[in-house]
Amino acid sequence: MSSSPHPTVTAAERAARQQEVVQALSACVPQHALLWQSEDTTPYECDGLTAYRQRPLVVCLPESEEEVQAVLKACHTLGVPVVARGAGTGLSGGAMPHAMGVTLSLAKFNRILDVDPVSRTARVQCGVRNLAISEAAAPHGLYYAPDPSSQIACTIGGNVAENSGGVHCLKYGLTVHNVLRVRGFTAEGEPVTFGSEALDAPGYDLLAAVIGSEGMLAVALEVTVRLIPSPMLARCIMASFDDVRKAGDAVAAVIAAGIIPAGLEMMDKPMTAAVEDFVKAGYDLTAEAILLCESDGTPEEVEEEIARMSEVLRGAGATAISVSQDEAERMRFWSGRKNAFPASGRISPDYMCMDSTIPRKRLADILLAIQQMEKKYGLRCCNVFHAGDGNLHPLILFDANDPDQLHRCELFGADILETSVAMGGTVTGEHGVGVEKLSSMCVQFSAEENAQMMALKHAFDPQGLLNPGKVIPTLNRCAEYGKMLVRGGRLSHPDLPRF
Repeated sequence: MSSSPHPTVTAAERAARQQEVVQALSACVPQHALLWQSEDTTPYECDGLTAYRQRPLVVCLPESEEEVQAVLKACHTLGVPVVARGAGTGLSGGAMPHAMGVTLSLAKFNRILDVDPVSRTARVQCGVRNLAISEAAAPHGLYYAPDPSSQIACTIGGNVAENSGGVHCLKYGLTVHNVLRVRGFTAEGEPVTFGSEALDAPGYDLLAAVIGSEGMLAVALEVTVRLIPSPMLARCIMASFDDVRKAGDAVAAVIAAGIIPAGLEMMDKPMTAAVEDFVKAGYDLTAEAILLCESDGTPEEVEEEIARMSEVLRGAGATAISVSQDEAERMRFWSGRKNAFPASGRISPDYMCMDSTIPRKRLADILLAIQQMEKKYGLRCCNVFHAGDGNLHPLILFDANDPDQLHRCELFGADILETSVAMGGTVTGEHGVGVEKLSSMCVQFSAEENAQMMALKHAFDPQGLLNPGKVIPTLNRCAEYGKMLVRGGRLSHPDLPRF
């Protein structure tokens, strides 16, 4: 679905503005680093959320920090919006361009600047792929813990923007727990550093504010990450359940037993069928849900933890348990989980991946609620969860070429998010708000809370030029969203805000 260039700007006015911006940026970067013809800018019109598209006014591909600074200063002078873009793998539309703005592609900032095995840190440019950090650290017996499923392609700058996690975030934390310092520029082109390579930094903890801010506060160019020792051994349990409630209760039981697995993932029957057909991971296709529970550490620690987890899972009603016997089998178990998204793409023209979080004890409740929503909206949904921390990834299957299916998909997704908030959760865990969950922010946060978040943005970006129109909804948007929910009979939870 393509949005119009701008409701108040004519084609002639847009062309004139485009010429003005290209002329200004030509003094900042070489001519080959500027794209403005339609056939050149079309590849940048969306990120991983392909249902919404917008062609940018100009795409700029700088190659040095000096060029980035010059571009930001020029755009600030002209009052031109800037949307920073990494690999474009984001799933919430956070990198969707602004119709009258510049898309700042940072793909060429892809160098690993330093790996320090003594301090266990790596200093990398924002365009370095997540997996490349671990590959560079491997000769030193180290790796970078956050491992989103897109780690083969996603960049560390995008991970910082979205506060990405991955299957091992339960034990080792999200991006915010594994980044020490972020360096870049403000909207005005002023150098700025968040955090420190020391144990602490003076002043307010602005590093935690910029991580997960979705490019709204500053443009990150260099990131210092924490590395951890590679475990001596890792083994994975694959447990089958004949009932989703038993599987959900098993997750809570593992944590209640005082066990913090390296990974604890859950997939429902439709998802296991999709991935098994794709990668042949050896999943039990008769199970209503399966859990993947990983233990890592010394051989003795792993043996003890695997035994304890197996006992808990059997007590929770597991119908079958398999334990990886070598590294190849462990990777095969995880291959299905890591390929959940592409596997879904094989069985549907499009999918929309939600990203809410709920308390672990409500996992079965949300799964059963989603099953009812499938009937309500007439669409299929495959579910894969970071079960250990309650982070849901329901993938709603639809055809974006059918406007009615897209509309029903949007309502389905909003219903999942609303229900998650009512269960004590949040509208996003690691994919960000972007444009996808903008209206759902009205359900979770009051007008006053949204105003406070906007005040923080204005403190960094007074003109509102960095990634405008994302993350924080306007009062008008919340009012219109509230009317839509009331008209559709959707606002059914008494503990949610009224509009």
